[in-house]
Amino acid sequence: MEGLQIDVTHSGEDNEVTVVTPRGYIDTTTVEQLEKKLMELVSLDQYKLVIDLNYTEYINSSGWGVFLRDIKTIRENDGDLILSNMHPDVQTIFETMEFSQIFKSFDSLEDACSSFNP
Repeated sequence: MEGLQIDVTHSGEDNEVTVVTPRGYIDTTTVEQLEKKLMELVSLDQYKLVIDLNYTEYINSSGWGVFLRDIKTIRENDGDLILSNMHPDVQTIFETMEFSQIFKSFDSLEDACSSFNP
């Protein structure tokens, strides 16, 4: 798969959880697309974000940086950015870089979305 396609859907009882599904790879050639999409969602006060990484084959440091950039603002607004369904190669980098200390992650999209409901 070449490039990056980003799908956005909503989940939860009141569609309060925004699910962002990047398809492809996230690197210096595609990261701007992801950055613009996340900035747009935050500007619309959508702070409950799940990033479904099931179809993301690769994320470089600039891609991880996009996730890190808005996390403080998101959490200050009673939201979170949660990762789900990580591709095995992406999971390896996630664990190696110890991003689990910053981001919650779940094996399933359903578990990630339901984590917003206490």
